[in-house]
Amino acid sequence: MMTDDNPDTSHDAPLPRAVRALVAARVVNRLGAFALPFTAAILVQDFGTSVTTAGLVVASFGLASIPSRLAGGVLADRWGRRPTMLLGLVGCAVAQLAFAASPTLLAAALSVTLLGLVFELYEPPSQAIVADLCPPEQRPRAYSLLGTALAVAGVVAGLLAAGLAAFDLRWLLVADAVSCLAAAVVVAVVVPSGRPSSGRGTAVGSPWRDRRLLLMWLAGTAFATLYMQAMVGLPLTLLERGLPAGRMGWLLAVSALVMVLAQRATRGWSPTPFRAMAVGYALLAVGMGLAGVADATAGFVVAVAIWSVGDLLLLGHPFAVVAGLAPQGGSARYLAAYGTCWGAASVIAPLVGTRLLAIDPAWLWGCSAAMALALAVLQPLLGRAVASAADAGDLVGDRGVSGDEVPLGADART
Repeated sequence: MMTDDNPDTSHDAPLPRAVRALVAARVVNRLGAFALPFTAAILVQDFGTSVTTAGLVVASFGLASIPSRLAGGVLADRWGRRPTMLLGLVGCAVAQLAFAASPTLLAAALSVTLLGLVFELYEPPSQAIVADLCPPEQRPRAYSLLGTALAVAGVVAGLLAAGLAAFDLRWLLVADAVSCLAAAVVVAVVVPSGRPSSGRGTAVGSPWRDRRLLLMWLAGTAFATLYMQAMVGLPLTLLERGLPAGRMGWLLAVSALVMVLAQRATRGWSPTPFRAMAVGYALLAVGMGLAGVADATAGFVVAVAIWSVGDLLLLGHPFAVVAGLAPQGGSARYLAAYGTCWGAASVIAPLVGTRLLAIDPAWLWGCSAAMALALAVLQPLLGRAVASAADAGDLVGDRGVSGDEVPLGADART
């Protein structure tokens, strides 16, 4: 089992050094991760392809990223956390440099598909390291910190992208590749090299056979769909209300700032995970409801600030629960399987969200708020359903959970 030199395991104790370094590596990587939204534009502008063809190439990236995440989970548990992360980061750099240097559309399409195949290798081992090094009571804070760091770095990345795009869009790919290599250096130097043992007598089966994980996956897909619909719908709603779409950048900055402040403010708060998620969904419902009636920038700022606190809770606690469901040596595979809910949401959100927007933006936000409120009410039931699956013997690990008062990151690996 991977270890760290920090013996303090209390809820508000400093996170292990390797976890803090992992956050730093993700920030460095995210600062350069601004090329992907410009992929279609590069294909159209530099290779003269049609928008439809560019869309197919981008879709190939999305499809390839699904097996990439699952492979990342398997490799992280069997091969090791650090080697898998390095493979993903260096692979992304190679694919992006190949895309930047592509002389033909075919070469560019192959590079984009290769990027998809290595793009998600990094995620499962990075999430599993938190489960390896943090005690259950610290995991929600650690996972929330990862999400907050990405949000903050994403705002800065947008500013960097605006500057580089003025020269040549392919320079975005080069900058992204450099950030991947820089993050790889941080991982190689600081992240522990140990590989978690699979545990004596513990067989790690397919995560998809664990009904507890399936229940969490369904709930995660619902949240991811709400999250992505908000990102797609907010700029369009601003335009419909007579506000410039550029205000989206300011709102993203507000969201990142609120998440940082909320991360610090909630550091000593230790509810059970399903109770925390109920609060998160309730805040999401309030914020989205306000967005549905807002007609000025101030109203959208308040709406985004409220739902960002909910996002913080909903980005951290589910991963902590899933990490606790995994058997020893299987956390990366469980987290990888759970993470595919974002891939499912990337298909559902555009299809549903655009149809609601076509009626009226108020329909999008009203339906989203109603769905978030329903999910808030369902969280205690979800906790009991997860416990019931455990009591029925539907386990892959050594022990289950009980009732809706599941402890933070209930650890199934003792």
